[in-house]
Amino acid sequence: MEDNSLCKFADEINNLLPIIMREFTKRQAKELCKNKITFPQFFIIDYLYKQGPSTMTGLAKFMGITTAAMTGMVDRLIEPGYCQRIYDTYDRRIIRIKIAPSGKEIAKKVNQERRQTIINVFCQLSAKERREYLRILRHIYEIIISK
Repeated sequence: MEDNSLCKFADEINNLLPIIMREFTKRQAKELCKNKITFPQFFIIDYLYKQGPSTMTGLAKFMGITTAAMTGMVDRLIEPGYCQRIYDTYDRRIIRIKIAPSGKEIAKKVNQERRQTIINVFCQLSAKERREYLRILRHIYEIIISK
């Protein structure tokens, strides 16, 4: 039998987390809407911005989708000029996807907006509460990525 307090905890997280995520997302949506970019497309742009050029296989693994599906998503980012295909000089079968300058601008703006939203929310907590929140969040991150 499950611990009743753990079930109540799960129910409360299940109720709160979608609302918190929606509110954070709404604050980022302005820049994405202006550039007609979906959130999955932004995840790719942001990944390339932070990690550098990637293969289609690497991007597909990051997004948890097939390479065929990733090709379609990348095509929709290349067409408006947010990303570029880079062909390997020694092996033309190897194609890397690189963020273009306009994609970098979008990533910078959205990350700045996200940072400001976090500051606006977390300035209302004490430094001790922020440290504790970050400690717990890092621990949750480690649990999730180790599975």
